[in-house]
Amino acid sequence: MKRIVAWALLFICACPTLPAMCADEPLVLSVWPGKAPGDSGVGQYGPIPQEHVRPPSGSPTTNVKWLTDVTKPTIMVFRPPKDRNTGAAMLVCPGGGYWDLAWDLEGTEVAAWLAEAGITGVVLKYRVPRRKGEPERLPASGPLMDAQRALSLVRSKAQEWGIDPDRIGIGGFSAGGHLALATATNFDERAYEGIDAIDKVSCRPNFAVAVYPGYLVKKETGALSPIIHIPAKTPPIFLAHASEDKISDAENSVIMYLALKKCGIPTELHVYETGGHGWGVRKSDKPCSEWADRCMAWLRNLGMLTASATR
Repeated sequence: MKRIVAWALLFICACPTLPAMCADEPLVLSVWPGKAPGDSGVGQYGPIPQEHVRPPSGSPTTNVKWLTDVTKPTIMVFRPPKDRNTGAAMLVCPGGGYWDLAWDLEGTEVAAWLAEAGITGVVLKYRVPRRKGEPERLPASGPLMDAQRALSLVRSKAQEWGIDPDRIGIGGFSAGGHLALATATNFDERAYEGIDAIDKVSCRPNFAVAVYPGYLVKKETGALSPIIHIPAKTPPIFLAHASEDKISDAENSVIMYLALKKCGIPTELHVYETGGHGWGVRKSDKPCSEWADRCMAWLRNLGMLTASATR
């Protein structure tokens, strides 16, 4: 009987059509050594309960694992095979309007795609939902602290994880796209008081990717939001959007592109005729699903990837 079980396990691990049960589990680390700074733990409707996955009903994208009530930010690290490691890394920020996190669609699936391409994918589980007193029309404050700290944490682990500290970027989707851009343009001043040696490590990403981002344009004027400033050392930025996105208007990416161009920041913009909102890296028959290939080509052109490990 033991021999049969052993052979069965060997078959499961070797068979490429079954889940990779033998693969190493992604590493999970806490972003903060204790309680996250500046967090009241109180949401719009009272104390935030235990972290959980909520039902997808009521969401524009239903085939998603919606994670909410996050009070303990973490990073989940998906490392590529050693023989394909490019040395690049990307911190991934799932979207969800700063209320929830599209954990699989815009988080773990994206990190797995990056790892397959030889890039260390690091999913950031940042604080959601919005805390009391944070209006929906504005981005939340805690997530920027979490993202800045997470970038410094990843860079502090560069040697241990086989990462080049000068090739660490950030990417995000929807509200996570806004968070990625906010982090890429707010590296010159932390949103919190430093607490240890990790906070002495740079939180400036070397590149940023924002896919159907929101909160960038002031609706009343159609101009770039005054909360967005673009320092001279803002890293290169890749933007992708769909023209008929009804959740986050394409003007968010277009206006951001024009502002970056005016400031002399290297940037690339892709606006697709159709696609809606919430693509992640899932393939479809719509042209917008090609954004991932365009992004990989952009990273390669920036010199962030090695030719032997890219496709």
